[in-house]
Amino acid sequence: MELLLSRIAEVTQGEVKGDMDKIIRDVAPFDTASEDDITCASEAKYLKRLEQTNAGAVIVPKTFEASTKNIIQVDNPRLAFAKVLELFYPSAKPMSGISSKVSIGQPFSQGQEISIAPYVVIGDNVTLGHRVILYPNVVIGDNIVIGDDVKIYPNVTILDRTIIGNRVTIHAGSVIGSDGFGFVPDGEKHYKIPHTGIVQIDDDVEIGAGNTIDRATFGKTWIKKGVKTDNLVHIGHNVTVGENSILVAQVGISGSVTIGKHAVLAGQAGVGGHLTIGDNVIIGPQAGVAQSVPDGEVLSGTLAMPHRIWLRVQKIIPQLPELKKRLTGLEKKLKKIEGSEGENG
Repeated sequence: MELLLSRIAEVTQGEVKGDMDKIIRDVAPFDTASEDDITCASEAKYLKRLEQTNAGAVIVPKTFEASTKNIIQVDNPRLAFAKVLELFYPSAKPMSGISSKVSIGQPFSQGQEISIAPYVVIGDNVTLGHRVILYPNVVIGDNIVIGDDVKIYPNVTILDRTIIGNRVTIHAGSVIGSDGFGFVPDGEKHYKIPHTGIVQIDDDVEIGAGNTIDRATFGKTWIKKGVKTDNLVHIGHNVTVGENSILVAQVGISGSVTIGKHAVLAGQAGVGGHLTIGDNVIIGPQAGVAQSVPDGEVLSGTLAMPHRIWLRVQKIIPQLPELKKRLTGLEKKLKKIEGSEGENG
């Protein structure tokens, strides 16, 4: 593909400084880009080395000007770069229609321009919206509603009574609507609690590969609008994940947790059951959350120890800054006393 730099600037809503008629043929990383490529310098460490790249053009922040390179100034360089990648590498569209090797229950309602690949299994009373794409080996249970422009990759299983909104993407191998993990002790055994609820996934959600999202015991497990999950994320029964939150790889969320809007849970973070995580909370990697978190907090860290000791430690940790201040004061007083004794001796 060949695109003029002026066309790329139009798509990214940026301003060109340099040769607007420069032809760009590909997208490449900063350190390996060639004269025919466009790259991105969104961080100071790259902007300082801008003259070192061989790229034919560079996407930079709007405030950056000091360069002999062809540059495109934009408000958000990383977002602009993502749009350029879409230009050069558009998603392949599968053939429309339904393969003859598909099993479909009844009744079945379908929108326009759907694509259903071989070996898909669809249960009874299923509704698919317009432009839905189901890749091979997808399993859709009974009584399921799927909105418009939904893309479901191979080997995804969506179990009974799940509701999926518009523009949702579910990556390979994920399981939506499996039973929650709930058991009642019965002597030495464990009696399974039936899970009669559903999973609801709202518009513009993207679910990574290998996710498991459990159905509710009652009511619903709810993934709200704009949520993005990485690979290998587990979301327990009756969890609510607020709008535009991000769950990074291997996050585990126990049952009946409520997560607010714009929260970020970094890799391997774990959240205990029945907690509330507020809006705009950031939880660091491998953090273990055992208490509810108010809006706007940033948490990190975890350490396994006997539970009673852990409870005592948690009470002490918030006092550490004050204890350190007091200890420093005591050290100063002690040095003065030792100095006085030395002079008297």
